[in-house]
Amino acid sequence: MKSKILVFALLSFSFYSFAQNDTLKKERYTAHNKGKFTISWGGNRGSYTKSDITFKGDNYNFTIDNTVAHDKPKGWHVDYLNPSRMTIPQTNFKLGYFITDKYSVSIGVDHMKYVMTQNQTANVSGEINFPLTNPSSQFNGSYNNTPVTMTEDFLMFEHTDGLNYINVEFARQDDISHWFGIKNTDKFQVNINEGIGIGVLYPKTNTTLMGQERHDAFHVSGYGTSIKAGINFVFFKYFTIEGTLKGGYINMPDIRTTKNSSDSASQHFFFGEKIISFGGIFRL
Repeated sequence: MKSKILVFALLSFSFYSFAQNDTLKKERYTAHNKGKFTISWGGNRGSYTKSDITFKGDNYNFTIDNTVAHDKPKGWHVDYLNPSRMTIPQTNFKLGYFITDKYSVSIGVDHMKYVMTQNQTANVSGEINFPLTNPSSQFNGSYNNTPVTMTEDFLMFEHTDGLNYINVEFARQDDISHWFGIKNTDKFQVNINEGIGIGVLYPKTNTTLMGQERHDAFHVSGYGTSIKAGINFVFFKYFTIEGTLKGGYINMPDIRTTKNSSDSASQHFFFGEKIISFGGIFRL
């Protein structure tokens, strides 16, 4: 009797172990994310709130109120894939790592473009006082909420090389495939994600200010914070397409404007992005 019980126990244990191993073999690759890396590349459309821009230098200190700006879209273009021209369109790069099945950390670059709308009329307050021998003296005067048209000879102001937001994000991702009756997520998976970010602004600002020679180099100008929400599609375990809405706040107190290091500008504003990106998710 004891021998029968022992044989039965051994058979039961063997069957259980076989079933467990079989289950593990059949477990979906997409069932767990912990330890996986993600990488993505895509494009964005940006929008910005109105902004007060202050310009300071040896011969001037003035603020332009409520300036309007827009992005500079490239549209669907081969430049997104051309390594020598990738910074011409508005792009987004992100490299991430899942620290748990749901939570990830990432580092990314949002290469936005910010263009102050030319020929708009805005109120200017402050002083401009160049030596009369300087061609820029044509703009001399005291301004007190004085309407001024932003002509090219007075001011062109763009972060088009670009408005580079280098950021770290902490995000959560949840599989919602079951909402759509999807059972084999290794073939197709649907996720939603949301996250928060913080980073620095590293623009190459293109500024023509009252005829002064412009400064044409990258410069750490300030900081930004952001939040995001998106939907993520995974195809055949490894390939991803993601649509994201992202918004945040940018503060740049130290923008280089001319060759003279004593000249600078400052501004702060809120921004929004609509992003489409393509990439992959994998283990090393």
